[in-house]
Amino acid sequence: MREERKSRTSPVLQQIWNKSGALMSLHLLRNVASRAKVTTTSTIRAATISTTSNLPIPSDVLPEGKRERMNLFTALNDGMRCALEKDDTTIIFGEDVGFGGVFRCTVDLREEFGEHRVFNAPLSEQGIAGFGIGYATMGRTAIAEIQFADYIFPAFDQIVNEAAKYRYRSGDIFDCGGLTIRTPYGAVGHGGHYHSQSPEGYFAHTPGLKVVMCRDPIQAKGLLLASIRDPNPVVFLEPKALYRASVADVPVDDYVLPLEKAEIVQSGTDITIIGWGAQTHVLQRACDMAKENLGK
Repeated sequence: MREERKSRTSPVLQQIWNKSGALMSLHLLRNVASRAKVTTTSTIRAATISTTSNLPIPSDVLPEGKRERMNLFTALNDGMRCALEKDDTTIIFGEDVGFGGVFRCTVDLREEFGEHRVFNAPLSEQGIAGFGIGYATMGRTAIAEIQFADYIFPAFDQIVNEAAKYRYRSGDIFDCGGLTIRTPYGAVGHGGHYHSQSPEGYFAHTPGLKVVMCRDPIQAKGLLLASIRDPNPVVFLEPKALYRASVADVPVDDYVLPLEKAEIVQSGTDITIIGWGAQTHVLQRACDMAKENLGK
């Protein structure tokens, strides 16, 4: 395990940090709306958004039936369990994955499905990505975990020059579409510069890759299963700040959410606000504050 000195954040500073994003977004809204009626629109998904706010959940694509209360990491765990049950070629691997992972996303899966399908990998992000690419080119399903998104850069060449280009360079004869790379991203207030980064921009500009980010437990399970079954390699980024903070009633049955369709969280006529990842709850608060303070 890599070690670094932990920073200490006082409760007062943490409250200021939590409010600052919403205040900055409100300032932007105030400037834009100074001459116009303000009704706000947040367009979300495909690199989808996560929040602890009470954002609406689309119900037209969700299965009917039993639901269970889950937080974000247990919803991801449930999604991977569905993938392992439906596809015998599915394997999950990464640093400490066999023990449940540092955030417990793979807890109990090795005991349930065996150590040949859920197992630890050496401390080598390049090796993890390379193994996943090779396994996926055999027509199998690989779910690789990079323990922190900050450490995905040693695997950058494998992901960008190999995984993303495999289909193109072979003239569509071969591909590694069965590869999904999961990794937790973002700050939690005490992670320092090696446990706080959000590297999605690097991969979003790479043809041949799909980049997905979930915003709550319902989205997490549905988008992860869609990513696993998509015929293209996917980098799936999980907001670590929401692993336990975001809670919802999640369908227990298998389901997928479309990767190619943006989600409209709040409709309006004058302003379009676009975001992704855990930052969505900040955008929602800014919209709420604009309505309250501007009276629009």
